[in-house]
Amino acid sequence: MRTKHSLPLSLLSFLLFLLSHSPTSQAQDALQLPNTTGYTCTANQSTYPCQAYAFYRATAPSYLDLGSIGDLFQVSRLAISNPSNITYPNTTLVPNQPLLVPLSCSCNNVTGNLTATSSRNSSSISYANISYIIKGGDTFFLRSHFSFLNLTTYQSVEVVNPNLVATNLDIGVTAIFPVFCKCPDRTHLGNGTNYLISYVIQPEDNVTSVASFFGSTAQSITEVNGDAFDPFTTIFIPVSSLPVLAQPSGTPSTSIGRKEDKGKVIGLGIGLGICGVLLGLVIGLWVYREKKWKKRELGRKRDEEGKGGKVKGAFGKGVDLNLLVSDVSDCLDKYKVYGVEELKEATDGFDEKWVIHGSVYKGYIGGGLHAIKRMKWNACEELKILQKVNHGNLVKLEGFCIDPEDGNCYLVYEYVENGSLSSWLHDKKSNKLSWKARLRIGIDVANGLQYIHEHTRPRVVHKDIKSSNILLDSTMRAKIANFGLAKSGHNAITMHIVGTQGYLAPEYLSDGVVSTKMDVFSFGVVLLELISGREAIDRDGKLLWKAVDGILEGNEETKEKRVRDFMDGALLEESSSMESVLNVLAVAISCLHRDPSKRPGMVDIVYSLCKSDEFVFDVSEEGLSPSKVSAR
Repeated sequence: MRTKHSLPLSLLSFLLFLLSHSPTSQAQDALQLPNTTGYTCTANQSTYPCQAYAFYRATAPSYLDLGSIGDLFQVSRLAISNPSNITYPNTTLVPNQPLLVPLSCSCNNVTGNLTATSSRNSSSISYANISYIIKGGDTFFLRSHFSFLNLTTYQSVEVVNPNLVATNLDIGVTAIFPVFCKCPDRTHLGNGTNYLISYVIQPEDNVTSVASFFGSTAQSITEVNGDAFDPFTTIFIPVSSLPVLAQPSGTPSTSIGRKEDKGKVIGLGIGLGICGVLLGLVIGLWVYREKKWKKRELGRKRDEEGKGGKVKGAFGKGVDLNLLVSDVSDCLDKYKVYGVEELKEATDGFDEKWVIHGSVYKGYIGGGLHAIKRMKWNACEELKILQKVNHGNLVKLEGFCIDPEDGNCYLVYEYVENGSLSSWLHDKKSNKLSWKARLRIGIDVANGLQYIHEHTRPRVVHKDIKSSNILLDSTMRAKIANFGLAKSGHNAITMHIVGTQGYLAPEYLSDGVVSTKMDVFSFGVVLLELISGREAIDRDGKLLWKAVDGILEGNEETKEKRVRDFMDGALLEESSSMESVLNVLAVAISCLHRDPSKRPGMVDIVYSLCKSDEFVFDVSEEGLSPSKVSAR
């Protein structure tokens, strides 16, 4: 269910945009948004730089979790959740959920053309410097409006990026988006103002309602911003302490100071004589949407009466179950939707004796074994990715369940009988895998990665390839599991480094670069585990991938000695082919190149592994039984 709006804000913004570019000078004068290129500051003002905050609303479809919003503003999830009164790690949001995003506000010199009104003759603008990588279809206007929600303007982006041509942006280039902010001066500080919160005025707002919401006063807001109070303009709210945001117990209000009088919105006074046709179209769409909303709301209330349609848990109090299900509505036809009682019965009420690992349980459903992953409501992205993939070397998702009592989500997977590769390699109680079995596993994993890298659009990056996320079935064929950190897209940048130490690629650790080549690096570490039997990071904190620096250098005798010292002792006992091991080790080292552009793709990796002289069973054998995998 979508949140009720008095008028579609995107349409209003578009209307204002068209009017502000009208050739009629009277319309331009009437609708000139103040400070379109930025807010001036004094570079030597002693209060700069400072900690500031922006009021932001979660928006569908791209910004409904703390991770994506944190990436946009280049801050951590915790940096948003703490001031926003959100209990971490509940990172999934509902549409229009209010947030306070921290900004590092500074006074910046600019060389662009400051073209707007009145006092903006200075070459210094007050803003938070946010880097954004241009993607296909991006424009300064679209990102300023739809991503940053008018906390900046396309005119200001043009000013601070004088070397970029707004009409000809190259994909992959980094642009600075100046998010408007201000630091309190000494007068403000003397009056008890500790922060200035950047807030974009909504059409329904008035200065009194805004002041009441933030715990400020109309007089102090006017003193900071003047008398102008125009829709979609950024103003600065002086506060002594951050307001405690009331997080939604149901669908949140769209704006501060909302009134149910729908006629109020239309009184914007925006040149009806010039844009009568456009405004009529907007009003028509609005009336249609209101009727549609009322019909949907009536259906929702009936559902609530019949099903108790509020849930508690991951979102807090009484979140609409229909809203949660709508996030994964695309999955409903593909996967079975289980009842929570069915899952509880399968696991004896999620008894610990059924735990496989962490929050994953084994359970009998319909007479067959399944793996049930119990999690807080953060499964939406995982479901969206899993519905796009279908390959024999990926663990198959069978269905899911949302518990109406606590809001938890459960993913139901096929059960993979022989557990994780990690346990076979590192558990002293396990039988040791033969070299043939290890090579087969490596090729299976490579095939699975090749599929998600080359045959999904957009490409999927797993982001957490490791031996514990590789499962072995009854014939010891490998399947990649756990897409909880996976990301659709290629060559993205994130400020939130997640994953498992020992497997993370250097460029991801240092710069947050997310690409398929980070999976290639992690796969290289897994190959080293297969060869050595060692863990990716030992008890002393030494990284396995650093242990192979220079291992293949020198003459054949020296090289072979180093490799034998590195190999799992169980492989030496079975007299494995040294040529085959050297071939796989060379592939692993190529995967671990510090420069991601010089790492091979998974197509080349699969080909190279299959060239091993031990690989004589790729066509004739579907798998190996556990009795055939142990080293002699």
